[in-house]
Amino acid sequence: MPLLSTRAAWEQADYQRELESIRLKHDLPALAGAFVTTNGAQLKVATGVRKVGTEIAVTTDDVWHLGSNTKAMTATLITISVEAGKLRWDSTLSEVFPKLKALQGSPLAKLSLTHLLTHRSGLPANTLWALSLLSGKPLREQRGMILESVTGLKDMAAPGAQYLYSNLGYVLAAHMLEEVNDRQWENLMRDQLFKPLGMTQTGFGGTGKVGKIDQPWPHLSSGTPTPKNGPSMDNPPVMAPSGAVHAPMADWARFIAEHLAGVNGKGKLLKAETYQHLRTAPFGGNYAYGWTCLERAWGGKVITHNGTNTMNHSVTWLAPEKGFAMLACTNSGVDKAPKALDEVIGLLMRVQKDGGK
Repeated sequence: MPLLSTRAAWEQADYQRELESIRLKHDLPALAGAFVTTNGAQLKVATGVRKVGTEIAVTTDDVWHLGSNTKAMTATLITISVEAGKLRWDSTLSEVFPKLKALQGSPLAKLSLTHLLTHRSGLPANTLWALSLLSGKPLREQRGMILESVTGLKDMAAPGAQYLYSNLGYVLAAHMLEEVNDRQWENLMRDQLFKPLGMTQTGFGGTGKVGKIDQPWPHLSSGTPTPKNGPSMDNPPVMAPSGAVHAPMADWARFIAEHLAGVNGKGKLLKAETYQHLRTAPFGGNYAYGWTCLERAWGGKVITHNGTNTMNHSVTWLAPEKGFAMLACTNSGVDKAPKALDEVIGLLMRVQKDGGK
């Protein structure tokens, strides 16, 4: 698509002005958004301040916490091992961990990779994550502790029977990946996902250097800044596969662009049919592998996800059939943040309507 080069279509300043209007309307510290094609971010806009009470402005190159938008990345990473034959969609926990005696007779034994990645495992949303953190063990071992600690869960829905959103399910799926590769999830993410896609500024945990207002600072549901910032200002690291990636918009857009290109056989990581599988919801319903699948007049069969660690919010919408996507972020945990992000997505859709990039 051509650039926004004429006054018949909006220019960067127009989007910037409208973005600031949305920010002020919802009283957020900062907002950012990007319009994405198969070539990555084609328009990036950001407005507001990194931290309330300062005048340090955010930039289009700042790093944002993506929360549960991490799930699509984890599912994509795991799929690389599925294509390599190290895992199958029907691989079960008991099959991958045959020596874990606590799994014998446990309701978790027959949970498959598909159950875990599509929230059809019957597992609860979370568990006592902090217990593993207190152990001080490496993260892969902590995830093993989590698996063993939940083998005694009872009164779970039958596998596949019920949709129950579960961070725990994604952590256990990631631990299956760790087991078959004999490597920690974080290292696999860097080597098999971030590096091939050129996501050089992407990492894990809270944003910024501790005490430095060098990145968007997280804000509580009250709208006030958190007492501190930095990598530890996030959920426990053991949970990372379910929601701890942070990235600048350009890097996140590279991942989004891979999914846009992938369904047309032009992806770098997976086959076209595999990308189609990732956006197909099994068991009925509309949740696939890290994506909610919907139909919209503007995009046909679209996929979306949102994310929050209660101190930041993010959302993305992809229209693979049309070859474009939008993403939006804020460094705030207030309840009205999702509404503001939806308005940013609506604003960014104008790029497509105006024949933008």
